[in-house]
Amino acid sequence: MKKMRAKHVIIYTLSIILSTACIRNEAPNAEADILTCSLPGIIMTTSPIINNNSIILFVDPGTDLSALAPEFTLTPGASITPVGGTERNFESPQKYTVTAADGFWKKLYTVSVIDTELATNYNFEDTLGGQKYYIFVERKAGKVIMQWASGNAGYALTGVAKTADDYPTFQTTDGYEGKCLSLVTRSTGFFGQMVGMPIAAGNLFIGSFDVNNAMTSPLKATKFGLPFRHVPTYLAGYYKYKAGSQFTEGGKPVNGKRDICDIYAIMYETSETVSTLDGTNAFTSPNLVSMARINDAKETNEWTYFKLPFTTLPGKFIDKEKLQEGKYNISIVFSSSLEGDHFNGAVGSNLQIDEVELIYHSEN
Repeated sequence: MKKMRAKHVIIYTLSIILSTACIRNEAPNAEADILTCSLPGIIMTTSPIINNNSIILFVDPGTDLSALAPEFTLTPGASITPVGGTERNFESPQKYTVTAADGFWKKLYTVSVIDTELATNYNFEDTLGGQKYYIFVERKAGKVIMQWASGNAGYALTGVAKTADDYPTFQTTDGYEGKCLSLVTRSTGFFGQMVGMPIAAGNLFIGSFDVNNAMTSPLKATKFGLPFRHVPTYLAGYYKYKAGSQFTEGGKPVNGKRDICDIYAIMYETSETVSTLDGTNAFTSPNLVSMARINDAKETNEWTYFKLPFTTLPGKFIDKEKLQEGKYNISIVFSSSLEGDHFNGAVGSNLQIDEVELIYHSEN
């Protein structure tokens, strides 16, 4: 009973921490949030990704970005500058300031619009600057065309990390070519132990991470996929892996069991009722169409090539018209611990990834 009370106290405390990131240090920002964002008159290819201080909107390739006028829903009583409906040039990201109802607390958002097809080559050389942890991006002609998601924002709630390199997902310089992605399973410290989440596997995926659900429903917090208008055939790249010394389940040591990494990709059909898959149904949803997953992962100190074929699930097929309409999403997922989504794994397990390619063909 005492442990349950402590867990509820910790979750409440972390929810308070989550609501900090305003322009004033340690200021609560729960009353200065953007709840929804839309582009009247513009076709959006998928739902916006709304994070704690950023928003990403997705539109069809060829959309004129020079005079878009997004509309916002804010927390009650809050205001935004510039006001919703103001035309702005989104050929580059734009800043918005939300002021709470009391006129005191403020929060700064960066709003970006992506009008390109999903990137298919990933070298993990680029990250966003000025962040407390690494946020990997893909660029084309200097412009961000894709932003990777990770659980780093959730790990920040634990207070364990002191530098960007202390997070589960970060960048190192000893890649197959240049820099690379490095994923390490970390201890979540006192807070994580109290709420039954003793470890955090390093992960990176195409999709978004809902930090507001990180403590109460972590599996639903990982939302997989962005629109893809081609038929994927292989996921290829290079990896290195070293398992941590002690595997644990629920924080308790399990002798004789070794940790292992996971690399996979899924493609699924979206609908009015299923806009995204998450950690609860990524492998079980009836909307799932095809999947590629490593089945021979091993510990290796050398860069090891993988080429994973996409396998269409029984009774499934890709509809050409729906494909061209952007009705299929794809996600690529990397994790330093196969069972990390259930908080099982070995602290110190390290998966490095570099020079990845999503191989596909067009369905004309």
